[in-house]
Amino acid sequence: MDILNSFWKGIEGIFTSSGINNLGWQNYVMIGIACVLFFLAIKKQFEPLLLLPIAFGMLLVNLFPAITAPPETSLVPFDPLVPEQAEHYAAYAKTVIGDQTFANVPQNGGLFYYLYQGVKLGIYPPLIFLGVGAMTDFGPLIANPKSFILGAAAQIGIFVTFIGAIFLGFTRPEAGAIGIIGGADGPTAIFVTTKLAPHLLGSIAIAAYSYMALVPIIQPPIMRALTTKKERAVVMEQLRPVSKLEKIIFPILIVIIISILLPDAAPLVGMLMFGNLLKESGVCDRLSKTAQNELMNIITIFLGTTVGATATGANFLSLSTLKIIALGLIAFMMGSAFGVLFGKLMYKFTGGKVNPLIGSAGVSAVPMAARVSQKVGQEENPGNFLLMHAMGPNVAGVIGSAVAAGVLLSVCPV
Repeated sequence: MDILNSFWKGIEGIFTSSGINNLGWQNYVMIGIACVLFFLAIKKQFEPLLLLPIAFGMLLVNLFPAITAPPETSLVPFDPLVPEQAEHYAAYAKTVIGDQTFANVPQNGGLFYYLYQGVKLGIYPPLIFLGVGAMTDFGPLIANPKSFILGAAAQIGIFVTFIGAIFLGFTRPEAGAIGIIGGADGPTAIFVTTKLAPHLLGSIAIAAYSYMALVPIIQPPIMRALTTKKERAVVMEQLRPVSKLEKIIFPILIVIIISILLPDAAPLVGMLMFGNLLKESGVCDRLSKTAQNELMNIITIFLGTTVGATATGANFLSLSTLKIIALGLIAFMMGSAFGVLFGKLMYKFTGGKVNPLIGSAGVSAVPMAARVSQKVGQEENPGNFLLMHAMGPNVAGVIGSAVAAGVLLSVCPV
């Protein structure tokens, strides 16, 4: 009988600790959303390098919420008069309750609690920018500095959405974190959100990376609606060659100017330009390759899984999340639209020498937005090659989103 009772108690213990007993309907909804993200990442190949880790982090935290649990202290009773016990617990703080002495024994937190510190402390996003800088060629931007205008124009959606979010009842820091989604730059969105509104990180990160992945679907209708067939068919002149000296001076000059004018943007812009200088200097091939490959891959895994793990059912499934997703989409669409509209202005002022389609690449989704400009342009003129021209506004958008982040961090008190 005792054996049978022990058996049933064991079964009861397994059931009590299982997900069947502890998970709520919100967790199962989030598991379903994670499966949708798996489909988009694997089948549709929408930003799989980030969407897949985010989806897996979301899946795991909703199956096993304790994976993000912080470290705790357990009260372990012991007898201080027993030498072996007193020696064993000598290093721990003591608590006395009545006649019983307890040792305050620290317990480890969950795996993702520790990995998340890189997000919380603002470490992972700048390191991602280091890798991005090492993989980026600023030559098209240097060859055509007017691209800075298009990169800046595409950030207007951030600030319009920031104002709109305040009117919808969000606090100023929350509105700043929501607005940055319009930059279509996941690491920047995470960097800003962890500083201004960390409780919104799951919603904002998933919205930012989802819209980055959906660039080929969202942007083309906007581009066609705002341009004429004649404008889309414009063939641009070949860009001038850029010297090695220009490419070396550029990152140094940019980081000096932006760090002096906008110190809050220095971590992102600084690491972006440092990575680029490693590449362009030609004397740090090992460091450049490490930043592009091993370091970038490791940080991407840690960043994606831990950000996904913030999307628990209780945090994600709310009316505010729906508002964030809607506002993020508006911000991204407005950024793309403003980029195209400023491209149209440049088309007018240059006598038809600038194809307005490259303006949509002013958002920071590198290089996907530039590829979309190329694709839409070739649909109107098969002999049109806009990719290198679009890369100018595209990399300008990376710098622009980091600058926008610095502005938001400056104007949004926490």
